[in-house]
Amino acid sequence: MAFRLGDITEKTEQPAAWGRRREIACSCWFTSKGKSIPQWFKVMDEQGSLHTVRNIEVFTTEEKSYAGIETIEHLCRIEDEGQQRMVKLIFTKENCKWAVVEV
Repeated sequence: MAFRLGDITEKTEQPAAWGRRREIACSCWFTSKGKSIPQWFKVMDEQGSLHTVRNIEVFTTEEKSYAGIETIEHLCRIEDEGQQRMVKLIFTKENCKWAVVEV
């Protein structure tokens, strides 16, 4: 007897996002059609200082699945303390938590 998982999965599994992952508090606006748009987020650095990032430019938004866990990933350029960086803001649907990953 053989089993094929491809028949029961509706979405393609994605590899885990690369980079250092930090949990964040994110303020997000949802459109009337359900699209999420991150407005600002707060993140704690290694020294325990809290930073608020308000300059977020969203380039792409993708729904992905990691080992069956549904996520929404926003590829963004942020400006924090005068430096611009590319990051992914990741919303995990299962536990309603946000994370930031530097890319």
